[in-house]
Amino acid sequence: MGGAMLRGWLDQSITNHVCIIDPSDLPPELISDSRITHIKSYENQEISTDIVVLAVKPQILKAAVTPIASNIQNDTVILSIAAGQTIANFEDIFGQDTPIVRCMPNTPAAIGKGMSVCVANKYVSDTQKNAVNAVMNVSGLTKWVEDEALMDAVTALSGSGPAYIFYLIEALAAAGAELGLDPDIAMTLARQTVVGSAALAETDATIPASTLRKNVTSPGGTTEAALNVMMDGRYQELINEALKAAANRSIELKG
Repeated sequence: MGGAMLRGWLDQSITNHVCIIDPSDLPPELISDSRITHIKSYENQEISTDIVVLAVKPQILKAAVTPIASNIQNDTVILSIAAGQTIANFEDIFGQDTPIVRCMPNTPAAIGKGMSVCVANKYVSDTQKNAVNAVMNVSGLTKWVEDEALMDAVTALSGSGPAYIFYLIEALAAAGAELGLDPDIAMTLARQTVVGSAALAETDATIPASTLRKNVTSPGGTTEAALNVMMDGRYQELINEALKAAANRSIELKG
């Protein structure tokens, strides 16, 4: 995710310098970019930058970032995209008065179609929020919540959400094959139907999804027949149950 975001920042030239601290080798196209400084092994030195982005796996995050914590300037924003890591966790590492933003993107961010939700502690200024918006908007849409507890619901809906859509494609294709379609054709139909419907929903975000649904539902037609089954309450109950399970697991992972 961090690599995908970085490529977006460079492609859109929203930064003139990026310092990457990573023991791994960089891809060739990044090595040749003059805007990038790559540090494989961090040594005690002051870090002077507007934003420090923590794109580290949660299980190794504390060990990875603790060495740099004492060398971060007071006006630097710590922006984390690590799942399950709370603002309190980062305040313990970087200091209670450090500006910290916790963000939950999702995988479509890799192609600039992501949904990111952020929450900040009280030390993040409006100017710093605008800077974070500039960084995250490269990957898609960005929204803010005031209550960090809502990040578990965010994780359940948009963080994990792409997997639900991919499973919908699988289920539609399987149902099409059950009706006699060649499995490859059924999969193509299912994928493109989801892709096209999403694109249609994106053309005007002010149109409610319910209106889009009604626009393709003729009274007494085939779509209505299918929706009469899907909208009998069972489908919504299943979605509610699935998101609740994901939210509960998000809470558990915080320890």
